[in-house]
Amino acid sequence: MIKEYNRREAVAYAQRWALAKNPNFGYFGGIGGDCTNYISQCILAGGGVMNYNYIKGWYFRSMTDRSPSWTSVSYLQSFLLRGDNGVGAFAQICELGEVEIGDIIQLRQNKTHFNHSLIVSDIIGGQIFVCAHSNDALNRPLNSYNALALMPLHIIGIKV
Repeated sequence: MIKEYNRREAVAYAQRWALAKNPNFGYFGGIGGDCTNYISQCILAGGGVMNYNYIKGWYFRSMTDRSPSWTSVSYLQSFLLRGDNGVGAFAQICELGEVEIGDIIQLRQNKTHFNHSLIVSDIIGGQIFVCAHSNDALNRPLNSYNALALMPLHIIGIKV
């Protein structure tokens, strides 16, 4: 069964915690960055269902008991795009002009890999605004980031 992703709830959470840290989910700022931990929280707030499979899943129980996809840019990307994960959010790559609030945009700011995750918080006159952690941002214009590549991920729904 597939349920709708609640984009407004995901964005409300993103805006609430953009400049703060939710103590229920730890903070990974000194150990690789907190951006994808924060994005995972936003997806969860939008109705995401944790999937407790360590290899193919997406979950957080504690700082030391979580799936790689909860905190890693590339593993979250793989989880959302794989489609055979069982329960949880799923997405497809889309064009930048097709993103909606609550969608995820990943940035490649180096030559080798995508390294930063953002959530679309608003779109005004075609301009995309995002929230993020690591370099905390609340409704920051997407075009203010320096990136070699962007990967917009449109969240289609939540498998339950």
